[in-house]
Amino acid sequence: MKIVISDYKDSMMPSHDIEFEVLKKGLGEDVDVVVYEYSDDKKEEFYQVIQDADALLTAFIQFDKEMFDHAPNIKVISINATGYDNVDLSVAKSRHVGICPVGEYCTIDVAEYTISLILSLVKNLKIYSYDVEKNHKWRYEVGEANKRIQDLTLGVFGFGKIGKAVAKRAVALGMRVLACDPKADKEEAVRLDVEIVDSEQLMNESDVITNNMNLNESNYHFFDLEKFSKMAQKPYFINMGRGACVVEEDLSKALDLGYIKGAGLDVLKDEHPDLAHHDLVNRNNVIITPHAAFYTSSSIADLQRISSQNIVYYLTNQKEKVFKLVSD
Repeated sequence: MKIVISDYKDSMMPSHDIEFEVLKKGLGEDVDVVVYEYSDDKKEEFYQVIQDADALLTAFIQFDKEMFDHAPNIKVISINATGYDNVDLSVAKSRHVGICPVGEYCTIDVAEYTISLILSLVKNLKIYSYDVEKNHKWRYEVGEANKRIQDLTLGVFGFGKIGKAVAKRAVALGMRVLACDPKADKEEAVRLDVEIVDSEQLMNESDVITNNMNLNESNYHFFDLEKFSKMAQKPYFINMGRGACVVEEDLSKALDLGYIKGAGLDVLKDEHPDLAHHDLVNRNNVIITPHAAFYTSSSIADLQRISSQNIVYYLTNQKEKVFKLVSD
């Protein structure tokens, strides 16, 4: 049996000790575990690696029909991330290949990060830091005098696990919290002191808006210029979901036109963006981080353990124990 652990260089874990331990313990010491650093310009080499693989563990490799054609023995793809839009699900289902994303491993971490971005923007931390370090100026007035955190209204798009965790922390800071989600758990919202509203009310009343939606057909390019223009309070916009939920060109225009005060982005439309020529870079009211919200030692250990265990469960006919199965 052969298991391949592969991803882009920047996305590979620094160590795979946890994966090896889980896979060897669950599938036997003789299981062949191969670690391969993927690159788009070396696909033919990758095809040789996966041609006899029983399982693949990856986060970002685009596994399309051509990939499936070169992996005829593949039985399961374990995604060591919560999203799985990098895999052609229709092909996977037609070939009965299991697709197992990690349903949850970094909820706390992403929620904390979301609050960190909100605080950084509202408190002008990037503006002040730049002014001190680059301009050698000591002046508080370069930043906008915003309201206190406890006087702000936070609008949360996506009231799932992460959205709820963000709301819980925002309420603890004294913020009024609105949430928009057609599948919202209203009883849970009441318990958390969150108001469930429609998108129009949320955009009209929120001082800060955060996107915590999972990407699907209904919210692809959801945040466009029209949406930004309806944000009446000129809010700070936070994107913690997927980059494809936002039309980046429209976000740039919204910033230029003053529809929003600033943005905190942990995701962009591309996982490997050309930052040297990106229109959202080098703005003092925009904080961009490299999809890093999940990144803590605690979450990484959980991610490696769960994604490896998913492979073990799937290949040993214990599918009911797989954390999340979206194709079989």
